[in-house]
Amino acid sequence: MNKVYANAKEAIEGITDSMTLMLGGFGLCGIPENSIDALVEAGVKDLTCVSNNAGIDNAGLGKLLRNHQLRKMIASYVGENKEFERQLLSGELEVELIPQGTLAERIRAGGNGIPAFYVPAGYGTEIQEGKEVREFNGKMYLMELGMRADFAIVKAWKGDTKGNLIFRHTANNFNNMMAAAGIITIAEVEELVPAGVLDPNQIHTPGIFVQRIFQGTGYTKQIEFVTTSD
Repeated sequence: MNKVYANAKEAIEGITDSMTLMLGGFGLCGIPENSIDALVEAGVKDLTCVSNNAGIDNAGLGKLLRNHQLRKMIASYVGENKEFERQLLSGELEVELIPQGTLAERIRAGGNGIPAFYVPAGYGTEIQEGKEVREFNGKMYLMELGMRADFAIVKAWKGDTKGNLIFRHTANNFNNMMAAAGIITIAEVEELVPAGVLDPNQIHTPGIFVQRIFQGTGYTKQIEFVTTSD
């Protein structure tokens, strides 16, 4: 099975309106920049997006927000995006905020075939609304559901033609677990090498979870929030 695609435009074929997408990364670190640009160009809309955060106004998922391609955002942190705030307050965008650890575990559970689990985070808050509550050892827990997506789109430092992936430092956050939770997983990589080149002991995501892979280009590695001092 050939998993290698020429570019992001080819790799995202089959993504259509109203699908649910997971997009990896943490802040602007390890985000699938080429794939996001391809989604903007394709113009698919009414998407539900699962990501730790919503990028910033002109970078990352902020590009899809600006283009009004998202119907719903499922995230844990959204504080750096003014357009996100505007769409939320105006009712243009449906938003589900999830504690970061719970979001990570819901994705990990979905990728591992676990339908539901219990966590204490969110008990006694608005997050509890509509969820099953149970007591374990004198402490109250909420039932959370495992999460999957039509497509998971991740960004890796290195990958091989069989889809094996290595993430670098902070970019490992969410990318690794999302790769297992997509019905179809697309990986864009900074360096694509032949199968057998990568050290098996260093691989974070085995190729069995990845259906499509391509060599990315032109990464900008933007800073999410610039802080300077005199």
